[in-house]
Order: sequence, then C-alpha cells, then structure tokens
Amino acid sequence: MKPRAFQQVDVFTNTPFLGNPLAVVLDGEGLSDPQMQAFAAWTQLSETTFVLPPTPEGAADGADYRVRIFTPGAELPFAGHPTLGTAHAWLNAGHQPRQSGQLVQECGVGLVTLKQLGKRWAFAAPPLNRSDISADELTPVLKALGLDATEVIAAQHLNNGPHWLGLLVDGVDTVLSLAPDHAALKKLGIKVGVAARRQASAGGLIRRANREARAFTASSTHIANDPTDLEVRAFAAPVGIAEDPVTGSLNASLAQWLMADRHMPHNYSARQGTALGRAGQVFLSRDETAQVWVGGDVIGCIEGSVTL
Repeated sequence: MKPRAFQQVDVFTNTPFLGNPLAVVLDGEGLSDPQMQAFAAWTQLSETTFVLPPTPEGAADGADYRVRIFTPGAELPFAGHPTLGTAHAWLNAGHQPRQSGQLVQECGVGLVTLKQLGKRWAFAAPPLNRSDISADELTPVLKALGLDATEVIAAQHLNNGPHWLGLLVDGVDTVLSLAPDHAALKKLGIKVGVAARRQASAGGLIRRANREARAFTASSTHIANDPTDLEVRAFAAPVGIAEDPVTGSLNASLAQWLMADRHMPHNYSARQGTALGRAGQVFLSRDETAQVWVGGDVIGCIEGSVTL
C-alpha cells in the first residue's frame, strides 16, 4: 500500500454537490481487480475510476491514458460521468493531451474521444446497439416501476457498453413521481432509464393527483422554469445503485435513439437528479457526421491522496 494522488469531482454541474460525484485515483498501477473493487465499494459513490498508462495498442492509436471504471458492485466497460470527471481530474493534475483541445481515453469499450467545446468538454458517444422490447420483457419492468403501458410513448434496449432499457414516457410529472421497486429491478437484472420531454401531460397530472409522493411539490417547483428539454431518471439496482444522480452513458444512448427516431432535436439539454435534490445538466448534440457528443461541466471538490 502507498499514497496515491486522489481527486473527488462533481460532474454535470458547475455548482458543488448538485451533480454526480466521482472518485478518481490518478495512479492505479499495481492495484489488483479486488483492490479496485473494494475501494469502489468503500467510497459508495456511483462510480470510482483508476487511471493507468494506455496499453501499447491504445498508445499506438493515440490514447492519452487508460481508465478502469467501478461501481460499488461491478466494473463497467464505459460510463459517461466517469469519462468527463476523469478527464477533468487528469488535466487538473497537470497532464497535457497529445493534441490540444482533444483527449483520447482508453477503456473497456475501446477508445473514446473527448473534445473541448469552449470551457466545457464533451465525449463522443460510443456506437449504440439498440433493439425493440417485447411485451413479455416490458411488462415486469413496468410493474416494478409502477408504470402503466399507456404512459409509455416508446421503449428500446440500448447498449453502448452498459446495457439500459430506455423508456420515453408521457410527461415530466410521470418521471418524477416514480417510486420503483428496486428489489424487483435487481431481480430482473435490468438497468432502466426513464425520460420525458419537458411539456405538459394530462397523464402526468392525473398521476400526480392520485399518488402520494412526498417532496414532489418541491421537485416540481424546482423545475418550473427549467431551461432543459428532457427530464431523465436512471435506476441501476443490478450494479448496486438504486438511482444514479446523473448518467452520461444513459444520456448518450438516449440521445442517439431519440434523435434518430425524431423524438428530440439534434441539439438539446437534459436534466437529471431532480428527485434526489440534484440539478445535473447534460448537453447533447449531433454533428454533420451523425456523431453524438455528450458534454457537461465538472467542478473539483476534494484533492489529496489515498493510501491503497
């Protein structure tokens, strides 16, 4: 064990404690898989990352560094908020990218490119595999969420490294009033992302009137004049996270799906974390090559060392 450079950052916010925190161990060399997993379980953050030199193959293809990403219960091949947060911590530690204004991260899904857009960085959403969901698959998920099929506008399996079941529902009130059965979702082994366009919904109003949802009034007031276009929640019980505050990988795959199927425009912003008292904001855009970029602010909160 030895002291290793460490930072904790808040991602998808420019205000501390309103985004999704990330622990970053800037020197992961020599740590075993069980050691990394044990530390990630100890932090109890949605993700903890370990920075390593790129593999020879990654370096040959331009990687600036390699990162391994762990939840409290499992390793992930890719995740969005750890990608942006690790890049911020790596740059803040004094490292310089090979190419100004661009970073290349090596991770489980391969190489992920980040580019600087003004003061904000964005990552290129990895290729998405998506498919329709059968009624037999969807029914138990809706039951675990407490959703009626009539409230669902569209549904897809989404896989860009992590696998999500994506649901577009009829209104923001429907999203914010969800009180899932997390044990049931864990048993089903499925992570679920639920989203709604920021517009009025009669179904959502009925749901709000008929369901007791403590603190819902505060949440609704918080977003009354929200400038974002989409409200998102992410439920990930199978990897040890009941609800993730702000999720880059999910927002990336949602954007690829919703833009392609014309549910959302090629430039929009999403709000996530409202139900948890957060105010995460994710900026999504699609360029002329159809590449989707996922951006957000990052702010440092803790800097020092950890003995591992």
